[in-house]
Amino acid sequence: MKLHLLSAVALIAAPLLAQTPPAPPPEAAGAMPAAAPAPKPATVKVTLTTSEGPIVLELEKERAPITTANFLRYVDAKRFDGIGFYRAVKVQPGFGLIQAGLRNDPKKVFPNIAHEPTTKTGLHHEDGTISMAMAAPGTASADFFIMVGPAPTMDADPATNNAGFAAFGHVVEGMDLVRKIMDEPTSQTAGPAAMKGQMLVAPVKILTARRTG
Repeated sequence: MKLHLLSAVALIAAPLLAQTPPAPPPEAAGAMPAAAPAPKPATVKVTLTTSEGPIVLELEKERAPITTANFLRYVDAKRFDGIGFYRAVKVQPGFGLIQAGLRNDPKKVFPNIAHEPTTKTGLHHEDGTISMAMAAPGTASADFFIMVGPAPTMDADPATNNAGFAAFGHVVEGMDLVRKIMDEPTSQTAGPAAMKGQMLVAPVKILTARRTG
């Protein structure tokens, strides 16, 4: 019985497969092809090789050209070699940021750069975003931070006259290490008043910072 059923199915399917497919309706025949997706904005990768392992960054050189060029200037001059992640802001468990940079070393910092707000770049402060530390717009130079968790209040908001911070890329590898660094012990006495309780007892050293893609 099973053999007969299979034979019957084959007999039905054969003429269906052999039929010429009907012509598309006039609307479909004259339809325009779907537009190709817009190309991804150009990026560049940088690997921060730390004493605890690598952190790979993808920087938005097309969407945030000023900030990315500034960061790459320090990378190419090897001025980030030997610095460390020295600050961990722990807002709540699993949410905060870690900060690294030259800490205004006059022998190593380049001139400050113009501020690129998120309203201009289209970027946002999300989990893994890298952004520039600054005291005010136009004062960013060689210190940067990486977000752990999203922080939309750090984006620019013209309605409240908030310039926000200059996001310019994100972590593509090594977020587990970023979270580990944020969880490291901090000192209750070290650092300026605004950073009390945020300075890492044992900063995590950045051995090298290099372009990798």
